[in-house]
Amino acid sequence: MTGSLALVGSGEYLAGMAAFEKSLIDDAVVHGKVPTYIQIPTAAGRESSDRLDYWRELGQAQAQRIGVNSVHLPIYTRDDAFKQEHVDAIQNSALMYMSGGDPHHLAATLIDTPVWSAIINNWQSGASLAGCSAGAMVLSSQIPNFRFTKSPPTQGLNLLPTIRVIPHFNKFFKWIPDSAAKVLLHVPSDAILIGVDEMTAIVKRSGVDYWVVVGDAKVHVLKGLPDQQLIDGEQIFLARPGD
Repeated sequence: MTGSLALVGSGEYLAGMAAFEKSLIDDAVVHGKVPTYIQIPTAAGRESSDRLDYWRELGQAQAQRIGVNSVHLPIYTRDDAFKQEHVDAIQNSALMYMSGGDPHHLAATLIDTPVWSAIINNWQSGASLAGCSAGAMVLSSQIPNFRFTKSPPTQGLNLLPTIRVIPHFNKFFKWIPDSAAKVLLHVPSDAILIGVDEMTAIVKRSGVDYWVVVGDAKVHVLKGLPDQQLIDGEQIFLARPGD
């Protein structure tokens, strides 16, 4: 029994996403998880201490807003991802949220570590897992280089191996044709490419096979399935026939 899984374009910890984040916690509490909001800020691990404090405080304010406990895990290096206290904090928590920053650093830090194993084990027993921006990108098998488009992709966490996510789609990619995005991001022929707008998410709830769009804007299907745009409440199967 896997828990809910959310891919978020942007907006982690903001008031406009509070109801959505609370719903992820509620999904997990039904499965016996403790209503604890785990902040995993690894993708921002190379930012300044002031920025790290900002993200920590923002997440804690969101947890207070929705009436749950928050735990900020300072997992910034691979050594941090081997610490038992971080593993213990993740176990039985309702929501594990990987926030934004550098997806390549996030993946390199968590791959094949006890923390990533704890995240997967908790999710597989009913906890909710959410990734925003970098946290959404990293769940694929490969991560494209947005800043250095001639550089090859790097290894992702491989939870959703055939799905590629472009976060902040309506902000950063509105100026580039969809066809060009497919080429620049080195999207393989067997992958499904989606763009997720800001303050928008796509979520697969526990026990169902389809994904649902939640938020103010759109999710764009760009490759691997018929091209389409979906708005709040619309459903889609993010899988190829036979997968």
